[in-house]
Amino acid sequence: MKKILIVDDSIGMVRMISSVLEKEGYLAVGISDPSKIEQTIDSEGPSLILLDVVMPERDGFQVCRSLKNSQAYKSIPIIVVSGKSTASDRFWAEQQGANGYVVKPFAPVDLMREVRRFA
Repeated sequence: MKKILIVDDSIGMVRMISSVLEKEGYLAVGISDPSKIEQTIDSEGPSLILLDVVMPERDGFQVCRSLKNSQAYKSIPIIVVSGKSTASDRFWAEQQGANGYVVKPFAPVDLMREVRRFA
């Protein structure tokens, strides 16, 4: 069973995404504090990360850039899941190393289409 890490400062969003993933047979691990992402990756070993953008202290673009510049984490695919929906937001996510992009609110089928591309 593939493990997916969800990083979103909204606990409700973490729960909702977890529910969608688990119904599709994935194991979901969620955190709401982006400062704990490296520690959680080390302990959980996810095969994919779903990453919000607008979070306190470290935004998703900073987290993505940091992970993709790290020898230890750069091979883990990252899908940005954000309410930011402009072409420039998508472009900026791509520039930071994101592998995919899903705009909130999303239909579960749209989220799963992106997840299946990488997990």
